[in-house]
Parts: sequence; structure tokens; C-alpha cells
Amino acid sequence: MNTNTYIKQLALLMMGLIIAAADLSAEVILPKVIGSNMVLQRNREVSIWGWADAREKVTVAFNGQETQVRAGKDGTWMVVLQPMQAGGPFEMVIDGKNTISLQNILVGDVWVCSGQSNMEWTVQNSDNAEKEIAAAEHPEIRLFTVPKNIQFMPADDIPSGEWNVCSPETVPGFSAVGYFFGRKIHRETGVPVGLISSNWGGTNVETWTSREMSQTDPVMRDAVATIENVSPGELQARIQKERQEFIASLGGLEEGIVNGEPVWAEPSMDLSAWKEMKVPGVWEDAGLGGLDGVVWYRRTITLSEEQAAQDALLKLGPIDDSDRTWINGKEVGSTMDAYAAEREYKVPAAVLTPGLNTVVVRIEDYRGNGGFWGSPDAMVLQSPAGNINLSGTWKYRVSSAGFSVNTAVNISPNSKPTLLFNGMIHPLLNFEVLGAIWYQGESNAGQAYRYRKLFPNLIKDWRNHWNNPELGFYFVQLANFRDAKDQPAESDWAELREAQTMTLDLPHTGMAVAIDIGEANDIHPRNKQDVGKRLARAALHDIYGKEVVWSGPVLQTFTIDGPTVVLQFDPMDSELVVRDKYGYVKGFAIAGADRVFHWAKGVQYGNNIYLRSDAVDVPVAVRYAWADNPDDANLYNAAGLPAGPFRIDDWPGITSGR
Repeated sequence: MNTNTYIKQLALLMMGLIIAAADLSAEVILPKVIGSNMVLQRNREVSIWGWADAREKVTVAFNGQETQVRAGKDGTWMVVLQPMQAGGPFEMVIDGKNTISLQNILVGDVWVCSGQSNMEWTVQNSDNAEKEIAAAEHPEIRLFTVPKNIQFMPADDIPSGEWNVCSPETVPGFSAVGYFFGRKIHRETGVPVGLISSNWGGTNVETWTSREMSQTDPVMRDAVATIENVSPGELQARIQKERQEFIASLGGLEEGIVNGEPVWAEPSMDLSAWKEMKVPGVWEDAGLGGLDGVVWYRRTITLSEEQAAQDALLKLGPIDDSDRTWINGKEVGSTMDAYAAEREYKVPAAVLTPGLNTVVVRIEDYRGNGGFWGSPDAMVLQSPAGNINLSGTWKYRVSSAGFSVNTAVNISPNSKPTLLFNGMIHPLLNFEVLGAIWYQGESNAGQAYRYRKLFPNLIKDWRNHWNNPELGFYFVQLANFRDAKDQPAESDWAELREAQTMTLDLPHTGMAVAIDIGEANDIHPRNKQDVGKRLARAALHDIYGKEVVWSGPVLQTFTIDGPTVVLQFDPMDSELVVRDKYGYVKGFAIAGADRVFHWAKGVQYGNNIYLRSDAVDVPVAVRYAWADNPDDANLYNAAGLPAGPFRIDDWPGITSGR
């Protein structure tokens, strides 16, 4: 081969590689949520979109429709399919410089399933899991799980994800509430159902709210103003570097951690230099005013052989701002920069020992108050063999001359508002949906009064971004949780439930009351079947126009006649039922002008409840099921749905002003 021939062949080869590379870069790309096995929303215009070369012609053919469009200068394109009736399966073909063929697509109803850990809770961890999984052969139910994805700015796509046909193989790891809701909807309507699970345990409502809505709230406005247009990884690396530089300026790492080892967490630690503090309570109120830094806390508890032989749950209430926690020198959990999050850490039996056990909590505070700030009954080591309350006197020690920070940096979903809206909702907004179901609120219980605004704002926000003011939105009221009280008491969980109830003022909303299907010792009740069914009842009534009882009894009017309070209920197209073999009404408390509540005795006549208490001569206020765990509340309708908690007073609650 002569030199000229070789050069020509080499040139042709290089040109072919260039053309191939150009073709590769020009391939039509679809977002992850558009794929085989998906469900497209019936009776609505449906968008199909993606990316290609600038000005590239893209054709979408589906179910007898064919639409062409040219990609914009930025490479984005979108076509709109005209409304279609339920049906399928169909094939979709997208043609550009490449061809994409999507198979087994249905037209039906699409629902977003979102919230925190109780929505994230899977079928395989729910009641009767083995039986439920074996029976999950539903080819017209399709499942899509959005991966956890923190983003500082609105994302156009998610990192991964695919639609799956519901089956015993695909359902175990899917949202249990979402699945049981979708199954009920499908059975009652016969329409294909697509379920998009987008949730993250332990998250607050602020992180699921957009920047636009966050900027309308004075508290959130300041937080979103500091969000930078960088990746979480870049910010994390920079913060870590800044913290390391700051620590170096102090002359060394804190005394509590040496060579990465938490020496102050050792059970044998000499405590002669440690002082005492009553907890819960912020450390500013205990003589550490102005301290933004690190304080270590220690508490010794005694466990019986039975308590030490079983797994336990350590509950510390909310901590301002971050914590790392050890028992007997073994780390059992940590939470970064989430002052409102309830700390709950599973403790394996292997960590515990009969006799003395040492609990150590290292708290970092970056701004404002610091320390434990929940209620005393929220601090407990829960064991099947008996609980141990952890409130009271703890030992404490300030680290590194009063100021130090941990070099470990963790950008959490609660670090700023908008982070999960950006990463886990925004990429879905072009995908037409019928509605959303929501199970969240535990992480906002400490700010229940603010939730009165934050939660309705989230619903309005999603409706605005989906360009659907009638987007159905159905949510779960917080289940009963924590130990039941012997006497009436204030409750942040009751106040959060009240905020949720107030949200029903928005149209096309519905609430599944769950105060009777929770578990005192577990924030994640396993009975997700009834939760899903109750949500479905609300949607079937409101969106689908089905004649179903969707709510428990609702208070209509009340009168006070001397020492007696008469409450009239609407049993919601059913009958009022008291679940007690003797017919006694329970769960009610009455207060006089002194605002001290006492349990009331009650009886039912028709749709009326008559209440009185020997301790209150002139009642002025009534509350029902007003507790973390109203375990004796027994007012239902004949459809088996419970009356939700309520009060007729408007006295400031314990979360007012937080």
C-alpha cells in the first residue's frame, strides 16, 4: 500500500469515526420517567419530551396519533398527545436521528406517592407481607420509584428509574401505602393505574416545596436565598475544607475525638471534669448563653437482663442542630443539621448489657439555641420488656474551649428548603398525573402551628407547577404513637393533626384518619393496608364520584347546658357508632375557665354525644383524641372509619410561636 492510499483510507476512517460520534451525541434522549411499561394519564393532553440536537426533527407515534416537532436551540423538544381513553397495551415509537421503541404502555390514571418514611415503607415490611406479595399479580398496575436525589437547583431529570409491571417480583420494595392505594383504585374502577413513588424518610415539608413558594414565607425566604447554583458534592467539599481550616486556626481538633476515635463516648471515661444539666432544655438556658459549638452529654441507665436481651429504640426528641449518639461506646445513630427532626435510633441487643449502660450524645449547634429541646416524654429507651425515661439530669462537657465543629459534612434533604422538590418532583412536572397521596408530618410536629401554612402551601405549589388547580391531593393524618397518657395533656402531634385537618379547607383534598391503626412503640406502623384503603376512599369519592363513605364522623355543632356538653355529629352517610360493649364514649376531655382538662363521661343518643365531668361545673372547652396516642378514642361510623381528633377551644398550643 502506497503512502497516498494509506492516508486516504486513514482520512475515511477518521471521517467515519467523527460521523459516528456526531450521530451518538445527536441521539434522541428521553427522561427516565418515560419508558416501556409506563401509564399515561387518560382524558388529558399528555406531554412527551426529551433532548436531541438543536433543530433536530423528532416524531412521536402512539395509539393512532403521530406528532412532529423540531428541537429548540437548546436541544429540548416536546410534543403533546391529544386526550385518550383508558386502554392498552400500546407501543410508542420516537424517531429522530435514532429510533426508540417503547413497549407495553397503558393509558389510565397516574398518581404520585410522596412524603417521608411511612410513605417510603415497603410492602415487604408491612403486615401479612408474604401473603400480600404472593397475590400482587396486577398487570394493569405499574410501579415507578424515584431515586433519592438532592439538588440545589431544579433538575430536568432523575439519575435512574424504570417502570415495572406490578408482580410478586416487583412489589416487595415498593411503597406499601402507594401499592395498597393503587390496588383499591384499580379494583374499584377497572382502570389501569400508574404509581410514582417519590419519598424520603425523615424529611420535612419544606424540602418538598419549590423555591417560588418558599420565597413567600419569611422564614424559608432567607434559607433559599443562600442556596448556591453548585452541586451538593461541590458544596460539601468546600464546607469540609472551610471547617478544617477553622479547626486548624483553633490549634487542634476537639478533645472529645482523638485520631477519629470518640474517646468521650467510652463508658470508662473519667467524669470529674463534667458538669450537670437538666434535659430536655436548650443549653443557653442552663448557663451556656451564646455558645455555638459542641457539647457532649452522658447519662447512665440500668437495664434488667430481659431489657438487655432485646432490641430497643432510642428516642431523644428533636436536637438543635446535629448529633452523634453512642451506647456503651458503640455508635447507634446520627443526624446532621436537622433541628426539628425527632431522633429515633434502633439499638441492637448486642450493644446492651444487663446493669449499667452509658448513653452519650455529642451535639453540634451552628446558630441560635443548642441542645435537646423536645418534651420530657419524648426522651425514652423503648424496650419490649419496659421503657426507661431519659429526661432529667445528664452530665455534660463543652468541647474545645467552647467552640469546635466536626469535619464530617453531610448535606441532608432537610439542610435547606426546596432540595427534594428540585431533585425528586421537578423532573416529573411534565408528566401528566391525576393526583397525589401524601404521608408526612412527623418531622414537622415540633412546628405544628407553622404547618398550618406550610402544608396548604405545598399543595397549592404542586398544583401550580403541574398546571392543574384541581389536582387531587389526599393525605394521611398522623397515626397514634408514643405511650398513652393517664391524664389529658398537651401534644405536638395533636397540634400537627389539627393543622392537617385545617388543610381540608382546600378543594379536592381528603384525609385518612389513622389514630386507631398506629403503634405506641413504633413510628412505622405495619398496617399500611388500611391506610391505603382509607386514602382510596377519599379519592374514589372526590375524583371518581363513587358513592362510598370516605370520612369518619365530623363534628357539626355543640351546645353547653350547665355541666353538660352536647355534640352533634355528621356520621357522613352512615351511622354513628361507639366501639364499646357497654356503650361508653371515651377519648373526650372537658375544661372549665381554668383551662385544666379532665376526662369526660359520655353517652350516645343518635348522632349526639352527651358529655360531663364531675370535676368541671361549667365547661367551656372540649377535646377529643387530643394526645400523641389517643388509644381509647372509640367514636366511629358504621363504615368503620374513626372520627378525627378535634377541639372546640383555640387556646395557644405548645408549638405556637415556634
